[in-house]
Amino acid sequence: MQASKRKETLAAYTFLAPGFVLFALVVLYPIARAFQISLYHWSIVPGTTSQYIGLGNYTHALHDPIFWRALENTGAYMVFTVPAQIVLGMTVAVLLDARMPARGLYRTLYYLPVVTSWVVVSLLFRYMFITDGGLINFVLHDKLHLVGHNIEWLSHRWSALAVISILGIWKGIGWSMVIFLAALQTVPRELKEAAAVDGARAWARFRAVSLPAILPVIAFVTVMLVIGGFNVFISVFLITNGGPLDETQVLLTYMYRQAFSFLDFGYGSSLSFTLTLIVFALSIAQLRLFRRPKDAA
Repeated sequence: MQASKRKETLAAYTFLAPGFVLFALVVLYPIARAFQISLYHWSIVPGTTSQYIGLGNYTHALHDPIFWRALENTGAYMVFTVPAQIVLGMTVAVLLDARMPARGLYRTLYYLPVVTSWVVVSLLFRYMFITDGGLINFVLHDKLHLVGHNIEWLSHRWSALAVISILGIWKGIGWSMVIFLAALQTVPRELKEAAAVDGARAWARFRAVSLPAILPVIAFVTVMLVIGGFNVFISVFLITNGGPLDETQVLLTYMYRQAFSFLDFGYGSSLSFTLTLIVFALSIAQLRLFRRPKDAA
């Protein structure tokens, strides 16, 4: 009996070994190597020795005003985009969960922004909000005459972040909608019909029946959106490139700049691990927040 169990265990590990080796090569080893680099003033010149500075790069980040500004911008982007994507995605999902003509067409239309290229839509938004010749200023100034001069949307910190946040919300509503729609379709129709028979209106039925049933899905979507919000990169890189004067830097663009523009791979690696720790801590906090009372018991 024990020999049979050993053979089964050996067979399981044999099947797992190729995948684990691949995972170790493409994930674990780069992570360990990046952490090692973060402990050095890394030199990319062949034949030269990199200076070991321990946690010096992490200490430097704590005293770097641009790092704190990038962290604040990243947090602001997350605060702007995550609740909006959840609320709007949920609203669209509830509407598309009801019986209506051309429901499949509307689902496709709402999901289209998700599959569009980040590069294409980021460049599109940049040209829409550019000061001279942009579509938004053309409509507001030249057509509607609502403003007396062209607005410099991308030349100021918060207006530029607002543009980037609008793009993030527009891109993310469809993804949230699909997840919420799938969850809503698992709620038993009998419960909704029973609530309707008792005289509950649509909002009351949603709050009392559907919302408690999909709470784990809301937790999942929130965690994923927060992680995605902290990993914003392409839109910032292409729309403002962190400017003007580093006013719109986020953590990933600042890390990219340090590593690939200034070739300070040690500092760039330390920024990446700092971001990882922040996202990990936020994810744990969210999972604890959304934990049901019966799960905590």
